[in-house]
Amino acid sequence: MNHMRQLLWTISAVIALMAMCSSCIEDGFTTSSSDYLAFNKDTVAFDTVITLQGTATKQMVVYNRSKKQINISSIKIAGLTTKGHFHLNVDGVRGDEFQNVEIRGNDSIFIFVEAYLDEMEKNEPTLIEDRLEFVTNGVNQKVVLSAWGQDVIRINGDTIARNTRLTAEKPYLIYDTLYVSERATLTIDPGVTLLFHDKAAMRCAGRMLANGTAEEPITFRGDRLDRIVGETSFDVMSGQWGGIIFTPPTMGNVLKHVIMRGSSIGMHCSAYGDTTNCALKLVNCVLTNSASTCLATATCYVQAIGTEFSDAAEEVAYFAGGKVMMSQCTFANNYLFDVPTLPIVNIYDVEYSNGAIGKIKAYFDNCIIYGIAPDINEGVLDNFDVYLRYCLLKSGGKDDKHFINCIWEGDPDFLTRREDHYFDYRLGNESDAIGKGNPALCPEEARYDHYGYDRFSNGAVDLGAYVWKYIPDEE
Repeated sequence: MNHMRQLLWTISAVIALMAMCSSCIEDGFTTSSSDYLAFNKDTVAFDTVITLQGTATKQMVVYNRSKKQINISSIKIAGLTTKGHFHLNVDGVRGDEFQNVEIRGNDSIFIFVEAYLDEMEKNEPTLIEDRLEFVTNGVNQKVVLSAWGQDVIRINGDTIARNTRLTAEKPYLIYDTLYVSERATLTIDPGVTLLFHDKAAMRCAGRMLANGTAEEPITFRGDRLDRIVGETSFDVMSGQWGGIIFTPPTMGNVLKHVIMRGSSIGMHCSAYGDTTNCALKLVNCVLTNSASTCLATATCYVQAIGTEFSDAAEEVAYFAGGKVMMSQCTFANNYLFDVPTLPIVNIYDVEYSNGAIGKIKAYFDNCIIYGIAPDINEGVLDNFDVYLRYCLLKSGGKDDKHFINCIWEGDPDFLTRREDHYFDYRLGNESDAIGKGNPALCPEEARYDHYGYDRFSNGAVDLGAYVWKYIPDEE
């Protein structure tokens, strides 16, 4: 008897559950024109798209707010442009037009959109627009599709064997490795952008003269110009391309107002132990966001003025032997994808294969070294010609003959907010670096910073790469 009672109770519960479910989901289709679709966005927008090259996938959500199922008679791309091609993926099926797509009551579907643009035959970016059209119960609805198309000059694993100039009419897209031979000089005009495809790099045995300005900087970066998700740009991603390598017998490279970001190995420079002639000079540059090191030099003379070295998985800067002159530079590490354990700046003598020691001689003047990693490599500097003069350090310590008038346990109050993926190494209003530099250690070439601001305009020199400008408090 008890078993029969339990069976009847179970059957009653199942019937009640079925009744509840049937009241929640309507199996019938609505045919009312008042039941139409809702979208999570009215425009699917792509950032700058390189022509003749596919894009990342964007997504949108289509909602059915009705209790009943809804049948979308037609989803299609209007085809308003001959220069752009937008492609859809609906329920795992790729195409440009779909019929009778069903959405259950109070449910939704995803639509994925890709773009492929033909050449614009223009130097500047060109806006391409189309429409994604929906027909449901006789109601027409639309979502705008838009993309900015950019033509580029493609370079496929080329060798520059004679003096060559790159001009700023269009960006250059580099595939494989671009070589500059030892007898050639590569001159890069203001405003030039070099886009490097996955694993592409540049090797220079000759000479590079990159003549950027504050108004028209030169940019080295990966070719992903879109966003990872939401408002997060690919600019925060390291390891998108190889890097820049200066190899012997390179000499006399001068880079001004160059922004280099998102590489795998950063910038490397080596020479045959020549510390008399400058192999690499950086003026008002930004080397940032490397999957290894932003700058690594070996047995050469390297000089940097007003330059930012920031955010690397390993050291931000590595100097092995040679001569190093750093003036008004910022070395900062808030690398996003890991917590670096190596020091921000690594300074070493180097041992040659024959057993000889290549001594290092280094000066850091009016600089900032600060971040989530240790400042510099540990060790006693008694036998090293390494001097930090008027520098701000995060670590505690005291001055001696190698650390002269330094600010210990200082805070540069960078504008960077790592948790928001915002990296800006200008000085905040509460910075300990404001007005703490020695003007006598600021060379004339460092007078104007990356943004064109005069370091001497306030009567005192700020530490680091950037001139402090007052930021009004937010109300």
